[in-house]
Amino acid sequence: MTLGRAVMLFAGCMTLLSAILAWQVSEWWLLLTAFVGLNQIQSSFTGFCPAAMVFKALGAKDKAVFS
Repeated sequence: MTLGRAVMLFAGCMTLLSAILAWQVSEWWLLLTAFVGLNQIQSSFTGFCPAAMVFKALGAKDKAVFS
């Protein structure tokens, strides 16, 4: 799996998980949804993504996401 796809998969899973937890447990879980969204926005401007650093350290290949 490429680095970009791993990051997108992780962000999507975290967003869905937080939405489910907000529905089932507490509305406070929507803060996680907001955090994930804000992190995606800042990484699109700065190029800095903590999740990408972790996945790269785990061996994900840095390749174009869409080709």
